[in-house]
Amino acid sequence: MDINSLSLTYIGGPTALLEIAGLRFLTDPTFDPAGSEYTTPVYTLRKTTGPAIPAAAVGDIDAVLLSHDHHFDNLDRAGRALLPSARKVLTTIAGAERLGGNAIGLANWDSVEIVAGNGTRLRVTGTPARHGPADGDRGPVTGFLISDADTPGAPAIYVSGDTVWYDGLKPIADRADVRVALLFLGAAKVSEVGPAHLTFPAHEGVEAARAFPNATIIPLHYAGWRHFSEGRAEIQRAFDESGMADRLRWPRPGIPTRLS
Repeated sequence: MDINSLSLTYIGGPTALLEIAGLRFLTDPTFDPAGSEYTTPVYTLRKTTGPAIPAAAVGDIDAVLLSHDHHFDNLDRAGRALLPSARKVLTTIAGAERLGGNAIGLANWDSVEIVAGNGTRLRVTGTPARHGPADGDRGPVTGFLISDADTPGAPAIYVSGDTVWYDGLKPIADRADVRVALLFLGAAKVSEVGPAHLTFPAHEGVEAARAFPNATIIPLHYAGWRHFSEGRAEIQRAFDESGMADRLRWPRPGIPTRLS
């Protein structure tokens, strides 16, 4: 897997299309229009920005990388409707049990191989994630590593999923040479479940960047929903102040971006 051949198309929120080595991966699918609301017994989530590309235009997907299935800002109604058309849906064990069909559950460090039509084999590995403070149960979530199945130690792509920075993420850097890190930022907060942030705030994104010193950082999930407490300005400022602004990449929505 040539990491420099990665093409990324930012669709919106946590959703991005990754194309590499003849394979196509889609992160947390959210394709509902702006203005959609999602009411639960505890809170209501509100979507403020629609997708840059409609679900019908995404094309064939080899694997959906679904960090968790139980929050609408990571899997909305149109995103859920897309899942059966993918070859595989990789997610948490609990999520795979709920979804059934083509869903495969990954415990931490479990892997599956995805094979391209040209015979290239990529390995997708589940990584630790914690969706908020240690004393708050937001349900199981997972991150992902994408790496060459035939070349141990080769450069990897990391997709954080919804997580905060905590000690459980540090082994990722020991296990993989992360060259591209898609970090779910935005410091999501839902007041009805408490004051704590549930995804990386900007300063924790900086901590992740320090942990993966060779990685280009791609911010995801920092806009498009009302419950984000930080946006692009806060993320850019934190990286400017850390001296790592040159490692940030901001893909334009709907436009394929080569990361080489």
